[in-house]
Amino acid sequence: MAVNLAAPKAEDLHPVRGLRIGVAEAGIRKANRKDLTVVLLDEGASVGGVFTQNRFCAAPVQVCREHLGGGNAIRALVINTGNANAGTGEEGLKRARRMCEALAAQVKVDARQVLPFSTGVIMEPLPIERIEAGLPAAVADASERNWLRAAEGIMTTDTLPKAFSRQVKLGGETITVTGVSKGAGMIRPNMATMLGFLATDARIAPALMEKLAFELAEGSFNRVTVDGDTSTNDSFVVIATNKAGPQVSSLDSADGRAVRDAMMEVARLLAQAIVRDGEGATKFITVQVEGGRTKDECRQVAYAIGHSPLVKTAFFASDPNLGRILAAVGYAGIADLDQTKIDLFLDDVHVAVKGGRNPSYREEDGQRVMKKSEILVRVNLGRGTATDTVWTCDFSHDYVSINADYRS
Repeated sequence: MAVNLAAPKAEDLHPVRGLRIGVAEAGIRKANRKDLTVVLLDEGASVGGVFTQNRFCAAPVQVCREHLGGGNAIRALVINTGNANAGTGEEGLKRARRMCEALAAQVKVDARQVLPFSTGVIMEPLPIERIEAGLPAAVADASERNWLRAAEGIMTTDTLPKAFSRQVKLGGETITVTGVSKGAGMIRPNMATMLGFLATDARIAPALMEKLAFELAEGSFNRVTVDGDTSTNDSFVVIATNKAGPQVSSLDSADGRAVRDAMMEVARLLAQAIVRDGEGATKFITVQVEGGRTKDECRQVAYAIGHSPLVKTAFFASDPNLGRILAAVGYAGIADLDQTKIDLFLDDVHVAVKGGRNPSYREEDGQRVMKKSEILVRVNLGRGTATDTVWTCDFSHDYVSINADYRS
């Protein structure tokens, strides 16, 4: 059961002008489920992407990088669930390219203008014939209003579809930002087993898209962790259809900041939804580290806490064994960290002062906080003024069961 996360409603997801989505049931792994999605872009759209840092990256990730790096004007995306097309060697690359060729033929564009995405089981051949057979139905289904169907069509172990939408005024015109994501396991920073697609109809210069995608990923998807595993297929794509509002030629302009802020809000909601729907998750945990010399070392400490199985299982049990948090701070890798300057808080409860137990701390207060479904862990390193935040969840019995049975 997802933590304080409701399924989106189709009527709350605003269409993005210049973008249509189609979804079909291709029987890629299981019958009678949405598993093939196409995103069709009008001519003139700008696209940027951020991908996994796992060196054992999947075939579609490699093809996406080639097509984006080649300066091609992207006109379509094709996404399948049920099979990751990872660990499939040269044959996997051929099949990823066949995905692009098949959709390109359907919509009359060059195959290099198509980006492929896959998610699901690793080291199994992609059933490309099923994808090719399903594409006509997906293209025929294309509509501006299919965002919820897209969120459903990219799910794997997710319990709920993930989609959010916002609108903002720019130059007197309404600008729309809508996005979907999927992911519940193999989630950690530097992208994880997740797919994220974020689109706006704002006019954003193509030269800004790579920087914009990176900044949005850094502020959202690169701040979540479920289990510390970086996957093979992680992809976050940002699209501007260039249909509305004034031209944004700088992200630091007033218009640029307004668009970026709206896109960041949606990106963070999508990223946090992945944590809220983490496999077996019962608690959503914000880890905020303050008083660092740099943001990087703050995030380094936050990740150490968020990745710790001992910390995560303690939160699942509502067991205030909070020395586990201090231990994670200590092994985070800051060589000159002074433990006598560290303070630890759980929500409003001051647990540790200057590296030792707060004399006024009572275990029942810690347990009261840990029983909540949303928890703030706040650490002050006492080294400077920098701060950073990551979002994580607990580890439950269900996490083991879901992953033990994943291929069943």
